[in-house]
Amino acid sequence: MLIAMKRFRRRLCMASVMAVAVVLTACGGPPPVPDTKNLDELYQAAKAEGEVVWFAPKPEAQMKPAIDAFEKKFPGIEVRYTNKKAPDLVTQLNVEQAADRVTFDVSNAGGLTVLPSQSMAAKVDWASYEVPSDQIFADDFVYVWAVPKVWAYNTDALAPNDVPASWDDLLDPRWNGGKLSVESRGSFMTVWAQDPTLGADAGLDYASRLAELNPHYTENTTQAHTLVVSGQTPVGTDLINLVLADESKGAPVAVAPVGPTNANKSYLFVADGAPHPAAGRLLTAFLASEEGQSALVGTYNSVIPTNTDCTDAATNRVIGALCDAGVEWFSETDIAQYEQFSDFFPEVEEALGTNVN
Repeated sequence: MLIAMKRFRRRLCMASVMAVAVVLTACGGPPPVPDTKNLDELYQAAKAEGEVVWFAPKPEAQMKPAIDAFEKKFPGIEVRYTNKKAPDLVTQLNVEQAADRVTFDVSNAGGLTVLPSQSMAAKVDWASYEVPSDQIFADDFVYVWAVPKVWAYNTDALAPNDVPASWDDLLDPRWNGGKLSVESRGSFMTVWAQDPTLGADAGLDYASRLAELNPHYTENTTQAHTLVVSGQTPVGTDLINLVLADESKGAPVAVAPVGPTNANKSYLFVADGAPHPAAGRLLTAFLASEEGQSALVGTYNSVIPTNTDCTDAATNRVIGALCDAGVEWFSETDIAQYEQFSDFFPEVEEALGTNVN
């Protein structure tokens, strides 16, 4: 785990140096934790605060239906939203908490940002705010949406019979020479550390063989997705919400039937020292509720079952797309898995040959 967190430490250290001038001006302490026992009391406390500041790694347009639903249900509380990458959230919150000057209330954690975010989360009795027990993770995190990792293909570039249908198909020599766009951080390999029928060691071997095809590496999955949609690469690593959003607009992109895969869980938490602690709790609880989930599902960002379950395929497009493609999925179940990932991902990068930085 120590090896895996080098990046975070390096970035946190750099950010701390740059922020010295700012943090020296900090004064006062954070607002008191709201003494509320239920949602009604929480709303009154949140209304007195007047606003809630939410940072998450999603375009604001995807979050707007949920924001509008929250502001309609809880008048008097304005949501101020910022799209910010998860690693940057960790860096910023670490610096701000050290300065006793936190500027946002609700943050996001997922993948490698789960472990460093644990100590930064406020202690909250989420059950008292009616958050379903199966959405409370590690006490202080709330599961609000899943981000299934998939392989996507350009429907104009490939005939149905040419679409890869398995992990082994992706090792075919015909994909050699940059025909696969691959996220260089290797998060698409997560399922190899989760599924016992695959295994981490086999995953590292697979990554080495994939590297021999000289894929078109990208800094992140969004860039890989863009290459597939444009047809610059016929196949690539992707996120299902990106695929579905562009597919709904008529783009020539679809989910390839390559599985199993990881349905990465994304959590929200209230930052310890948040400037609007009651409003932060209220927004998080709302997003976990049935009403909040109904607002999120239309932008492909809702909760899905931890493991393969097609029961709601007709009403949840993410589940439906995975099930239609025949892709099984696995999600995280405990902190130990994140500790395993923190060791696995750097090894995947080394196997891919992308660990230059």
